[in-house]
Amino acid sequence: MRFHIDHKSPIPLHAQVEELVREMIKAPEYLKGEFLPNEMSLAKQLGISRNTVRQAFNKLVYEGLLTRKKGVGTRVADQSVSTRAHNWLSFSQEMKASGIKIINFDLKVSFVEADDKTAMFFEIPVGKKIFKLERLRGRDDHPFVYFVSYFHPRIGITGNEDFTKPLYEILEKEHSVIVKLSKEEISAELAGKEIGDILNIDASRPILKRKRFVFDPGGRPVEYNLGYYRSDSFTYTIESEREI
Repeated sequence: MRFHIDHKSPIPLHAQVEELVREMIKAPEYLKGEFLPNEMSLAKQLGISRNTVRQAFNKLVYEGLLTRKKGVGTRVADQSVSTRAHNWLSFSQEMKASGIKIINFDLKVSFVEADDKTAMFFEIPVGKKIFKLERLRGRDDHPFVYFVSYFHPRIGITGNEDFTKPLYEILEKEHSVIVKLSKEEISAELAGKEIGDILNIDASRPILKRKRFVFDPGGRPVEYNLGYYRSDSFTYTIESEREI
């Protein structure tokens, strides 16, 4: 099978490759588990760099459409149950809408080196400095959620911002960054010692883990967020409206 893109188009090459792969993975052979062409062979067919192909693949991996195993290949991911909810809210907005007053029990800011996961999501080199925000939050009587957020370097966060304010309000008013799209992965797992100590629960207790990938109106990554919720204090509810 031969693939083509328009090198004269004003649409960025990585966006064209992304759309091409989106169409490709609808083919029966890929839905049945056949591996996709590797980055190098696809790059040669299209006459572009391998990094451009990788950029497109990375985005689809983070959307959960593709799964990749080093040394093996890339294939269509098994599609678990998922929903798409419109008008998503920040955590502060979610709690305010439910009439729950939230306080910060602990708040830490730092600059860290991007690891493989954050570098892949932000499309930056591994080891590049990125801003990290940690917040332990909950009701007056006890914390029930621990958030760890990483932000793209282009945003320009200094660490001097007042993070007791709503996060996305800070991004918009102080850094002119508007967030538009949130993609989430929700799973259940055991707390483990580190998270258990933070949330003041036993390591063997179950928690709800939520990954949130946040993008601006141009589809550029803004925030990589991990949330760890005590299962005895939090229920995650999704309300979706069926289009008819």
